[in-house]
Amino acid sequence: MAKIGEWAFMVGAILAILLGFVPADYMGTATLVLVVLGLIMGLLNVTEKETTPFLVAAIALIATGSAASNLSIIKPEMLGSFLASAVTNLAAFVAPGAIVVALKAIMALAKD
Repeated sequence: MAKIGEWAFMVGAILAILLGFVPADYMGTATLVLVVLGLIMGLLNVTEKETTPFLVAAIALIATGSAASNLSIIKPEMLGSFLASAVTNLAAFVAPGAIVVALKAIMALAKD
């Protein structure tokens, strides 16, 4: 099962970056794929020991993703729009995993 989580992470991260080249009009299904891969990654790939570092990194990525529209002003326009899309896609990939890991952490705390 751990291998599935590792593959979900690698495929999701690479896909999120590559989808930075895809116009926003065509991102519906691709975003759904990123969300599903993020859920799989959060369920299978993040151990209890990795919870805090993962959540801190996820918060950084999600915060950057929410400010990604500012990246579109980078010249040349194509580079700026690619960076904005790639960061937004990474945030869409990591957010579901962060929710799963946070819920697992809360459940572990509630057991104690």
